[in-house]
Amino acid sequence: MKKSNLCFQLVACSLILGFVRAVTLELREGNSTCIKADLSASFSITYNTTNTSTTVEVDLPDSTTVDQGSSSCGSDGRPVSLVGVFGPGHTLGLFFSNNGSMYSVNMLSIQYNLSDSALFPLANSSDVVTVMTESVGMWAWLNTTYRCVSPASIPVGGATVTFSGVKMEAYMTQEDLSPVESVCTADQEGTTAAPTTPSPTTTPVPAPTPQGLPEQGTYAVTKGNGSCLMARMGLQLNITYTSQSKNNTVQEVVNIHPNLTTASGTCGASISTLVLDHEGNTNISFTFTLNTTSNKYHLSGLVLVANWSDMSGKSNSSTDPDVLRPPQFIPLMDVMGVVLWFPSEPVSVSNSNLAYLTSVLGRSYSCNSEQSLIITEAVSINTVRLQVQPFAVISNQFATAVECQIDQDQMLIPIVVGAALSGLVLVVLIAYLIGRKRSNAGYQTI
Repeated sequence: MKKSNLCFQLVACSLILGFVRAVTLELREGNSTCIKADLSASFSITYNTTNTSTTVEVDLPDSTTVDQGSSSCGSDGRPVSLVGVFGPGHTLGLFFSNNGSMYSVNMLSIQYNLSDSALFPLANSSDVVTVMTESVGMWAWLNTTYRCVSPASIPVGGATVTFSGVKMEAYMTQEDLSPVESVCTADQEGTTAAPTTPSPTTTPVPAPTPQGLPEQGTYAVTKGNGSCLMARMGLQLNITYTSQSKNNTVQEVVNIHPNLTTASGTCGASISTLVLDHEGNTNISFTFTLNTTSNKYHLSGLVLVANWSDMSGKSNSSTDPDVLRPPQFIPLMDVMGVVLWFPSEPVSVSNSNLAYLTSVLGRSYSCNSEQSLIITEAVSINTVRLQVQPFAVISNQFATAVECQIDQDQMLIPIVVGAALSGLVLVVLIAYLIGRKRSNAGYQTI
């Protein structure tokens, strides 16, 4: 049995038997619920005593209540947030954002009161300490419940929060948690795969109809009064899927038309996302990650969801490419490792371990040549005339670009050829002069 599977089962059993304390927090506005969370959490907090430092382990007690003054549904102009309070001034805060398709916990905060001698004996301070982080990694599709039974530890300043048994939804449109769930990767690894369906008779995949170069589109994500992410690129999809009408595997090459595409997304300190919706039936999400140590960023994740009329319900997930799910349930995985199960039949693929389009903070990335961004063996995205800058955009303008290696090589080829021809001409000229000198030496005056 895999370790992740064992871990999943142990956590699930402990929740059932009551070994892990579960807390329900619900924020209401008027007669409606906007955020609800069922979860267990424990804190590991290091603090200073008179002579040394010590670490305490604290569980989130079931007496935790919602801090109505600090929490918000967002209608008052404050960030959408759910803050639980317990003991003498201890809090756990979850702050949410959404990009029109998905919502996420974009900030996690902890506040603890060192004057609480029951939790922090011999503390050399009575301060109320607040720490927070933007690296949370909880994502879900709107109108779905985020579910993660498996434990997940998140460093927050000098503390660590470990969540388990989480079922949570923000931006709710109904009174209770949605029955449709976005399931974290850890839980997916711990569940038994659905039975495989025998593969149909293998037939050669027909060659796709040739397409011209895609038109270059300009896309942007705004924050405040300006753009925080900018992109110019031509996009072409290359998808292999099972055709319902033909009952076999086909390959399609489809150009993305900018005038039929809308852009949205989010910008963060270290993660930015561009989401493109094409004709309402194709959704592409680009996730860029910034390494704050090296100050380099890259395209780290891609999600493609295509719900075309002739597609069957085969999942091409990068973590499970060969399993046919029951036709009424198709898994949809986002770039942060969240899997959605819902009653539909799109082709949905993702890969969150990519390293494309690398550049330096403060500069854009440019590549005029055609590139292939491979998500899975069956799905890739071709780009041409691409320029992108997901961080540090100033005055809605691209910064100086770092050119891709292909463009650099193509610029180098004519230089090398020119140098070689110049060298050849020089060799011929030298040979001619030497030959002429020898010829004149043979006719000396007597």
